[in-house]
Amino acid sequence: MRHDSLPGPQLGASADGEPSKEAASPPAALHLSPLQLSALAAVLVGYAALSHYSNSTPNAKGLGAALSVGPVLLIGAVLTWRWAGRLIAAAATAIAGVFIYRHWAAFENNYEWGDLVQQCGAYALVALSFARTLGSGRLPLCTRLAVELHGPLAPVEITYTRRATLAWAIFYFLIAAAVAILFFAASLRVWSIFVNFATLGLIALMYIADHVLRHYVLPRREPVNFLKLLQRILVG
Repeated sequence: MRHDSLPGPQLGASADGEPSKEAASPPAALHLSPLQLSALAAVLVGYAALSHYSNSTPNAKGLGAALSVGPVLLIGAVLTWRWAGRLIAAAATAIAGVFIYRHWAAFENNYEWGDLVQQCGAYALVALSFARTLGSGRLPLCTRLAVELHGPLAPVEITYTRRATLAWAIFYFLIAAAVAILFFAASLRVWSIFVNFATLGLIALMYIADHVLRHYVLPRREPVNFLKLLQRILVG
């Protein structure tokens, strides 16, 4: 007998059919308006355009170094603030800033290596965030998102979302591998086109394929509002 046809309580519901505490009280999320999401998208596109310009223009090494170091410094400051408090975060950021200033020439001359680590690291971390939820006793990431968007799931939906989580993990691991391979196998300009623009297209195609497949496999579900899904992915 197939697992997805087995009877039993739905995910997010208790054995007697009552919603579980987890389903009844989903974690609070930061709500972004369509305008705020559009602004975020504009920032990402603008960053990609500037990054490609710096990789394609010999005299734009300073811009490339700033784009390579800036996001890492900002993320590090935010995480330190959350984990250790504002004073330690301010001190650590100041120390990092002095170090970067004193070694700025080295950052300018080798910024493309920083871009490589940043790009590969980002996609590998996303892939890992999907893969680690597939472990025993864990709730697959796509399953959790589906529960938050739709409520309790049927067994066939649990099976599908688990497989979708695995597919997304493999997809992002392949993107990370492609970023590394192209860095050494192609020119910097070609690599920049791939990491700044082609990857966004590939992610969009993967989302469309997932959306179409869900429509045929899980026809009882209403289509998910894209802005609502994007908000869940970005802010939890």
